[in-house]
Amino acid sequence: MKTVYMCFSTDILHSGHIAIIQRAAALGELVLGALTDEAIATFKRYPLIPLEERVKLYGSLNGVSRVVVQDSLSYRAVIQAEKPDIIVHGDDWRTGIQSGVRDEVIRMLAAYGGELVEFPYTHSATEDVLSSLDSRLSMPETRRARLKKLLTLKPYISVMEAHNGLTGLIVENARTEVGGELRQFDAMWVSSLCDSTVKGKPDIELVDLTSRIHTLEEIMEVTTKPIILDGDTGGLTEHFVYNLRTLERLGISAIIIEDKTGLKKNSLFGTDAQQVQAPIEEFCEKIRAGKKAQRSRDFMIFARCESLILDQGQEDALARCDAYVRAGADGVMIHSCKKTPDEVYAFMAAFRKLHPATPIVVVPTTYNGASEAELAEHGANIIIHANHLLRSAFPAMQKTAELTLQHGRTKEADQLCLSIKEILTLIPTED
Repeated sequence: MKTVYMCFSTDILHSGHIAIIQRAAALGELVLGALTDEAIATFKRYPLIPLEERVKLYGSLNGVSRVVVQDSLSYRAVIQAEKPDIIVHGDDWRTGIQSGVRDEVIRMLAAYGGELVEFPYTHSATEDVLSSLDSRLSMPETRRARLKKLLTLKPYISVMEAHNGLTGLIVENARTEVGGELRQFDAMWVSSLCDSTVKGKPDIELVDLTSRIHTLEEIMEVTTKPIILDGDTGGLTEHFVYNLRTLERLGISAIIIEDKTGLKKNSLFGTDAQQVQAPIEEFCEKIRAGKKAQRSRDFMIFARCESLILDQGQEDALARCDAYVRAGADGVMIHSCKKTPDEVYAFMAAFRKLHPATPIVVVPTTYNGASEAELAEHGANIIIHANHLLRSAFPAMQKTAELTLQHGRTKEADQLCLSIKEILTLIPTED
C-alpha cells in the first residue's frame, strides 16, 4: 500500500476538511501532519486549540493512520523522514504565500519518484462561520492573553503604533509577502506621544487616563490584535494599581512604565531636556504594587529603563533592569536615542547573562537602520515602531492643505489622497 501525506493547520474542522481526508485515504495509508503553533503563527492567527489537542483530534479521524508533527511550512524534513509516495493538497496553494513551498515539494518528490496529488479547492459555507470565530480574539480575556502566548511562539514580536480606530485597522490588516513568507504586525502600541499629538497637546503626561481609555476603546472596537500601552511613568503608585486593573478589564495585554520622576518629557530629547530617573527602590515598589494588584496572569508590566537616554551608562542600566526584574517586572524596555544600535546590543548581551529568558523590548526610532531580524538576533523579543503612522500622515495632510491654498482647489492634491470610492469601501460593514 502506498503512503500518503497531507498537512493540516486548521484547529476547527469543517466538511471540506473531512472530504479531502476521505479522498486522500482512498489513495493509500494516510499520515496526517500537524503544523506546530509556531509554524502557524508565521502566516495566520495562532490556533485557538493547542498542538497537543489538534494531534489527538486528527488522530481520531476515520482514514488517518497516524499523525506526525511538522514544525515548518516547508515539507522538507517530513519528506526526508517519511518518503511518502503521494503528497495531497488542495490546489489553492498554486499561488500566494505557499506557492514556494509547493515548488519545493515537487522538486523533492521528483528526486525519488513521488507524486503530488491536488484536489480542487472548494469553499465551504462553514468557513464563513469559522472566520467569524476570529471575533473571539477581540474579547478582553482572549485578547489580553495573546501577547504572552505569542512570545512563546515567535522569535520576536513586531509592533506598530496605532492612535485611533483608522490606524488600528491599518495595523490589523497590513500584510505583505516577502520571500514566500507572509508578514504582518503581531500587536499594537498605543503611544502617549501619538495620543497627545493627535489631540494637539504636548507629550508631558497631560492627557489623562480617561481620555486615553477612550482612544483604547476606539481602537479595540474595530481590531483584534493585542495592545501594549505606553504608560509613561505610571503616575502615583496609589493611582497606578487602580488604573492597571482598569486596563486588565479592557483586555490590554501589557503596560510599559518608565523609571522617571517629575514632569515627564519625551525621551528622545535625551539630555537636552532636564529629566530625572526615579530612585531604584521607589520604582521597584511601583512594580511590586502593580504585580500584586493585577488579577490575571496574562497581563504584563514592562519596566522601561532610561539610563542610556540620560548617559548614565551600561552599569547603571544593568543594575536598574536587574532590580526591576527581581521586583516582578515581566520584562524590560531599554531605550536609546543614538543613531546606531551599538549600546542597545551591548546592553542586551550583558542583560542576557543575568536573565536569559526575560523579554526585552526595543524601540528603534533613531537607529532604524537595524532590521527586526538583526535586533532579534541580538536578544530583542518585542520590537516597537513607535510613532511612524502618525509621522507619515502629518506630511501628507500638511502638503494637501498647502496645495489647496496655493491653487484654490484640491485637484493638485489628488495624488496624495485616496479616492472617494476607496474611502467608502475602506471600513468594513456588517451584513
